[in-house]
Amino acid sequence: MDRRTFLINSAALAIGNAAGELKGLAQTIPAMAPPVVVNVAPPDFQPFTWEAAGLTFAFEFSGNRLRFRGLLPQGSAALQAVPACTDISGLETSIHCTGEDVPDHHGAKLTAGSPGIRMAFADRREHTTRRGKRLVVTHEDAVLGLQIQSIYETVGEIPVVRRWTRVANNSGNPVGVEYVSSAMLNNFAHPDSFQDELRLHFAYNSWRSEAQWRTIRFADAGLIQNGSFEVSGILFSTMGSWPCETFLPLAMIENSRIGVTWFWQLEHNGSWHCEIAQTASRALYAYLGGPDAQHAQAWKNLAPGETYESIPVAVGCVSGGFEEAVAALTRYRRAIQLHHRGDTVRCPVIFNDVVALDGDQTTANEIPLIDAAAAAGCEVYCLDVGWYAKPGQSWWNSVGDWHPDPSRFPGGFKKLIDYIRGQDMVPGLWIEPEVAGLDTSLARRPDSWFLQRHGKRVIDHSRYHLDFRNPEVRAYVDAVFHRMIREYGIGYIKLDYNINALEGTDWHAESPGAGLLQHNRAFLAWLDALLVRYPRLTLETVASGGMRMEYSMLSRAQLQSISDQDDYRRYASITTGSSAVLLPEQMGVWAQPLEHDTPEAVSCNMVNAVLGRIHQSGSLTRLDPASLVQVKQAIAVYKREIRQYVPHFTPFYPLGMPGLARPDLPAALGMRAPGKEFLAVWRRSGPEVVHIPCRNVGYRLLYPGDLGIRVMHHSRGVEVRFPSAEMGCILST
Repeated sequence: MDRRTFLINSAALAIGNAAGELKGLAQTIPAMAPPVVVNVAPPDFQPFTWEAAGLTFAFEFSGNRLRFRGLLPQGSAALQAVPACTDISGLETSIHCTGEDVPDHHGAKLTAGSPGIRMAFADRREHTTRRGKRLVVTHEDAVLGLQIQSIYETVGEIPVVRRWTRVANNSGNPVGVEYVSSAMLNNFAHPDSFQDELRLHFAYNSWRSEAQWRTIRFADAGLIQNGSFEVSGILFSTMGSWPCETFLPLAMIENSRIGVTWFWQLEHNGSWHCEIAQTASRALYAYLGGPDAQHAQAWKNLAPGETYESIPVAVGCVSGGFEEAVAALTRYRRAIQLHHRGDTVRCPVIFNDVVALDGDQTTANEIPLIDAAAAAGCEVYCLDVGWYAKPGQSWWNSVGDWHPDPSRFPGGFKKLIDYIRGQDMVPGLWIEPEVAGLDTSLARRPDSWFLQRHGKRVIDHSRYHLDFRNPEVRAYVDAVFHRMIREYGIGYIKLDYNINALEGTDWHAESPGAGLLQHNRAFLAWLDALLVRYPRLTLETVASGGMRMEYSMLSRAQLQSISDQDDYRRYASITTGSSAVLLPEQMGVWAQPLEHDTPEAVSCNMVNAVLGRIHQSGSLTRLDPASLVQVKQAIAVYKREIRQYVPHFTPFYPLGMPGLARPDLPAALGMRAPGKEFLAVWRRSGPEVVHIPCRNVGYRLLYPGDLGIRVMHHSRGVEVRFPSAEMGCILST
């Protein structure tokens, strides 16, 4: 008998998917109407399905233990085409507790933990909510006295379900939680054919190179079809408070044979873990969850009577591929916005002074730039870093005290803010409220104000990190925002975040990762209260570019600065990739023409931005007149012909996803709205003619109209001829 047969016969391998993470929170979910129970099912241990929002979730049993067979579009016969490898499917929820066995040949994978493999099904209940339906599946573990609830919640008829897990300790003893999944997905393909059928779509993410998508075979990511099962898998993890530092917290698995794509989006502003692997019974699974003990030092001591919730994860499935999955996620992201503002409907043009002034903000320097921004058609004027620093002082090290320096603004800071408003622009201000520079008065507050590890404050890049669990910290930051909004008259805030808390804090926490999770949740709760208190405030989120570009933050903030990239020639791939990650009306793209830029360079700057939100910057007061014309024309075209459609845009990708590493290849980003279509086309360093395969929809050149770009139609699509390299244009139906 070989090892695999022995283990299966001894019941060690026959179980399926376990996974794990310590829990995040379903805190991104607004209050619902009191649930109305429309279905209560006794534990009869018969297979069942749950159909909601065009999706079918299929469940089976192994004795009295619930197993999740798979997720498919409603009415699909594909589940039978993707059989489980054994007579049972994978775990519906994966949880492992301290002192319990993992009876599996699992390596570093989060599979077959206990009590996940043994907990008994108790019941399932379906409720109606204001937005759709909620299924609550309850498990019980008699050994540890735990109740584990799996929550599935729809948002209208969008084929996406928000999923999280709730664990309650009903025993008289504490229980250590090593990991618990937010969601499990199982059975994407047969274990003998997945290598040829499946493709993984995921995105690398780093400073100035955000949203770089890849499509690869499982074998190229390390999960190889070897005739048995892999002890390793495809692992994506991020530890710390930059959840997008290495990977974006979303991905897709496409089965090209049956024409189905599964996708997910983890919604958390901290550590997370995702793994795609095989159980020892060879079945494929994806484990999705938040911080856990293994990957984020997030061990949770669950006290008697205490309840713990995982982070929310959006999961879905569509017939089709990458574009269809992005379309479903786009609808879902619009539906989960918690603090609606007119900003995401009107899409005003934002000007930011950082490129022109680089922190040297004075009334004398600002006035000409304010006038130039207003003349160009900008509608928000944001003062970036430096307004609080003394002349000659580093803006980086002086963050935290947040008082404008009087020597910079003769006549008072409020006078300058009033001048901005007098130019019919909303005044905005940059702030980084989660940190304290080492040489600030804020840094002299008690240690209890800051994240700590092993009795010492966490210091990162010459800053301390405030702990938002502390009510005194929240009161301090509230006072700062009150002064900015009520006293200065600020209507737009750029909320930056340039350090990473990494493991977190063990101050008043059982582990650093557990402390960080509490801080993360406290910060989101503080944001919610802020946005309720100031209903007209517009909030832009940024974290050294896109290091926090995820939907616990973006369900709250109105827009996201997608990158700190300052080379317009590199932006096409970042803009295109980001459109699959966040809503077009939240996609803040920088257009930053510099003093000596040609009209061609300036127009390409503008093309980068006009299918999302224009973050205008650059040297407007020093541009050549012909180059300045390109800025003004692009803003005028955006206001007149584009922005009314932006809140209804769904992206599409006629040339696929471009990459920063291949500037010789052209790029194209399409946006569809009811009755209208736009297409951004970039010639980077490659040939002068860019061919766009598409149906003949009568595209016309919208911008720029005077730089020699030519558009030609033929039966196979559209050709755009650019007179020089590093140019872009906007086409429209």
